[in-house]
Amino acid sequence: MSMRRYAEEMVRGAIEKIDLVDSHAHNLVSPDSDFPFLRCFSEAQGDALQQSIHSLSFKRSVRDVAELYGCEKSLRGVEAHRASSGLHSISSKCFGEARISALLIDDGIVLDKMLDLQSHRSFALVVRRIVRIERLAEAILDNEIPNGSKWTLDLFTKIFKEKLNSIAGEAVALKSVAAYRSGLEINPFVEKKDAEEGLSEVLSCEKPIRIQNKSLIDYIFLCSLDIALCFDLPIQIHTGFGDSDLDLRLSNPLHLRAVLEDKRYSKCRIVLLHASYPFSKEASYLASVYSQVYLDFGLAVPKLSVHGMISSVKELLELAPIKKVMFSTDGYAFPETFYLGAKRAREVVLSVLCDACDDGDLTIAEAIEAAEDIFKQNAVQFYKLEGDISNSGSIVPCSIVREDSSASPNVIVFVRILWVDTSGQHRCRAVPAKRFHEVVKQNGIGLTFASMGMTSSSDGPAYGTDLTGVGEIRLIPDLSTKWKIPWAQKEEMVLADMHLKPGETWEYCPRETLRRISKVLRDEFNLEMDAGFENEFYLLRSVSREGKDDWVPFDSTPYCSTSGFDAASHLLQEVMSALQSIKISIEQVHAESGNGQFEIAMGHTICNHAADNLILTREVIRAVARKHGLLATFVPKYSLDDIGSGSHVHISLLQNGKNIFMASEETSRHGMSKVGEEFMAGVFTHLPSIMAFTAPLPNSYDRIQPNTWSGAYLCWGKENREAPLRTSCPPGISEGLVSNFEIKAFDGCANPHLGLAVILAAGIDGLRRHLTLPEPVGTNPSSLDGKIQRLPKELSDSVDALEKDAILKDFIGEKLVTAVIGVRKAEIDYYSKNKDAFHQLIHRY
Repeated sequence: MSMRRYAEEMVRGAIEKIDLVDSHAHNLVSPDSDFPFLRCFSEAQGDALQQSIHSLSFKRSVRDVAELYGCEKSLRGVEAHRASSGLHSISSKCFGEARISALLIDDGIVLDKMLDLQSHRSFALVVRRIVRIERLAEAILDNEIPNGSKWTLDLFTKIFKEKLNSIAGEAVALKSVAAYRSGLEINPFVEKKDAEEGLSEVLSCEKPIRIQNKSLIDYIFLCSLDIALCFDLPIQIHTGFGDSDLDLRLSNPLHLRAVLEDKRYSKCRIVLLHASYPFSKEASYLASVYSQVYLDFGLAVPKLSVHGMISSVKELLELAPIKKVMFSTDGYAFPETFYLGAKRAREVVLSVLCDACDDGDLTIAEAIEAAEDIFKQNAVQFYKLEGDISNSGSIVPCSIVREDSSASPNVIVFVRILWVDTSGQHRCRAVPAKRFHEVVKQNGIGLTFASMGMTSSSDGPAYGTDLTGVGEIRLIPDLSTKWKIPWAQKEEMVLADMHLKPGETWEYCPRETLRRISKVLRDEFNLEMDAGFENEFYLLRSVSREGKDDWVPFDSTPYCSTSGFDAASHLLQEVMSALQSIKISIEQVHAESGNGQFEIAMGHTICNHAADNLILTREVIRAVARKHGLLATFVPKYSLDDIGSGSHVHISLLQNGKNIFMASEETSRHGMSKVGEEFMAGVFTHLPSIMAFTAPLPNSYDRIQPNTWSGAYLCWGKENREAPLRTSCPPGISEGLVSNFEIKAFDGCANPHLGLAVILAAGIDGLRRHLTLPEPVGTNPSSLDGKIQRLPKELSDSVDALEKDAILKDFIGEKLVTAVIGVRKAEIDYYSKNKDAFHQLIHRY
């Protein structure tokens, strides 16, 4: 193998592994925006845009995108694919292939139907804002004059600086397009009277304001440098080519020399954007002699020819230190621009670095380091992204790695101790790893009795629970459930049992309650209950409406939509990887009927493990969603206008590891065994009481409505999705037989251990009393209204049923049932008085 080929393989391998920081980009637009897709490939406008289809970069870029999509290699083919796929699908494809970990977005371009900043978090781990100073100034002048005053330069300056100061903390950089307005020959000593006259000239023009007066532009630029220095923010400056609204002669970065020489601004970091093309050599020179000057080659790559891109990047590196050169896509409006920028940048930098190795400028090791610097590390350090992106230079993976028992506890900082309370909320306390191993692992940590009396609306014990702030238990970690958490570096999580003191279980402990009742089933009948959950959840994104933050669906695709799956595929792949690594099996994943709704069906396992796995699965889904800037919620009815979310559970019975819920040759009533029918009949009999555990909020009953596949009537059916209990015959089961039954009245606000414990108790009652099922309902039960009993329509009905159910109260325990009823009655009272409060549940479940 030749040295050139060896170098290419080594450097290419390194480049392909890098998750890029896109240091300068712009907002995407909605598919129905009037911004022309042809602008994806050119900076030209008007008639010149139509001529751009004959350029080298256009022809190459269309082929690149068509190959990505697997469609006809023409503009028509690409546009047809875009129209049929939808924004989220093509965005996921483009950003997934680009492997962009961070997006720094200049929000100064106003485009038709432009997506907000938050929306971009679906496609990158980190999304940060760049503030364009001229756009900010224009927005201020477009508004009404405060208090009826007359605009003066002093008033404008005061408001401009106050506004910039207020948003500087949330930005990673400022941005100037002075090159577009009056050129880069900024006068660092602009006279105030000249700026005042410039302001008057600007105000005399029609709105919307567009500032082009040189004195005012220079004045705003200098004010911004002062603020940039105060906040240690860099300022990006458009240099070189752009659209026709620019005098190329005035965009040569050499015009900035007066500012660069001014000692007042010598510590203000300046980024020359777009490789300053065609002034790339000039930019390289400035970066080599001024410590505050840095370079960015977005736009030049991919808008130039291949030769032009390679030449431009080579010219930047002729004099400039490698540590000062950064990648960006200058992506805008269309996901394809980000993909093209990333794809071609990788190829161009590979070519340039391999040539440098051939020429003897770099060793292979130095070329690999240069690639890491250009694509990631320089930007991470320059824009201070270390806290957002891992030190290794790659995306922080949202997966969980099982703890190596031989690993030193010193590498872990915190251990999170998790429990789920009576209201179904996940809670945790974190302890330092050293203390965990020395003390907590054996003796646990203290927790107030009141913790099991809290509601979804209050962190104090509910009246009637008989639990107060007097008394303390110990949270004892179950070490078999201890895992590392990569999304929280140097942390672990572990599920806990509740003990009065180590070795003495507390009668309110959900995990112990399920274990205790499981022992009854095992001791009396030599059976174990197997369970598998279906997790339905919504993915929501944050938007700002009339100055207020709101949460809206991630997408609006229908049931089992391929586009919906494409849109979330990267997120779902991360969820899958995380769950597999902690030995939680997944059977299938699909988009559900609600806007932004998905379902993950978990594999079945012994009920104690199934409950543990459900808690961990919820944790993983929420964490991965947060990584993508989304909120995952399991609330039963987060929006009264959309489909509800359940946590349906499939139940079967095992004896010596064999499913004996299914009928044998001797017993074939309804396709299930006699034992199976008796168990299911017990669940059927107690279902209204069970719902006080499995549908624990008033909001739960907004979901359980007729004709919504949620099971609103007391009945059961064979493969009847409108029945609350449905026998199921999965693939591989003989015709006429059933392997399990599904309970639909179980949602994501239920404590999984308590929910399965009460189902198990009801089943045991059925076995003890040899209960039988009524005949199955083979039609939509709503058509039998009046002939068939309605399940509880509200939580109070379920609570009433539980209060009268002596059998379940005896199984679960009088004290724990009292606490459950007290919490449920507090929920009823609160949400009856606060009708809109359910909207806040998305932050708790």
